[in-house]
Amino acid sequence: MFELVEPIAAVTFSEIPNEAFLALGMRNYWDGYFAGRAAPLGPAPAAVVHAVFYNFADGEVARHIPWVWGKTTPQEAIAVRERGSAAALRQVLGELADSPALVRVADLATRAAVSAPIEGRALYAGLRDLDVPEEPVARLWHAATLLREHRGDGHNAALLAHGIGGTEAHVLLALSLGMRPEEFGRVHHLPTEQLAAVVDGLRGRGLVDTAGGFTDAGRQTRDRIEALTDELAAPAYEVLSADELDELITGLEPLATAARTIDD
Repeated sequence: MFELVEPIAAVTFSEIPNEAFLALGMRNYWDGYFAGRAAPLGPAPAAVVHAVFYNFADGEVARHIPWVWGKTTPQEAIAVRERGSAAALRQVLGELADSPALVRVADLATRAAVSAPIEGRALYAGLRDLDVPEEPVARLWHAATLLREHRGDGHNAALLAHGIGGTEAHVLLALSLGMRPEEFGRVHHLPTEQLAAVVDGLRGRGLVDTAGGFTDAGRQTRDRIEALTDELAAPAYEVLSADELDELITGLEPLATAARTIDD
């Protein structure tokens, strides 16, 4: 489900929504990112957004929050994000955007998206408090975003339970992709000494070997985190029957395939 939902939700981070936020006075992509994604939390201070998002290095959130709230409001950011994301999704889906099949998929995805438990899921709870769009493409994007952030909140809980910090999580992800941390987009910008200290900390815990790769313990820890993340995400889909879940999967496949081409 993650592989089917993520491409649809991720249109939020593409060019059309970015341009819409720049038109509001945002200085760069990351201003729009934080304004749009943090908006369901209201005008929360940087420390709160940092805690909820979990995986940004110290100080990164504070470069954008609360500055963005001097240019827009959370309510306006929510509206701009929805419009821009729906426009981006409609553009990439082409004829699929107006198909009866999409309406059915949007309805099934929405049923799942609004049925999950909110306890301990701060970002998901904020999104759940928003109105569900009526227009089918926007509703599909909204449902995918709810499911994405519900899973993300659970993933953060799994990381926390295993003692893995946000920056450490990106290092482990880089290693799982066969990349060196200094090559990985989310942490490559960190000062060399800071990134080396993170890797050294993981090495000291027996998760990374002397060559900078996974140890068996490191690989097992990552596997346990991913398995727990999936387990915590599953309740969102329990509202659907087995046949409805199969129908949702089948309906999402061509939509997710199309959405993956948005940056091509």
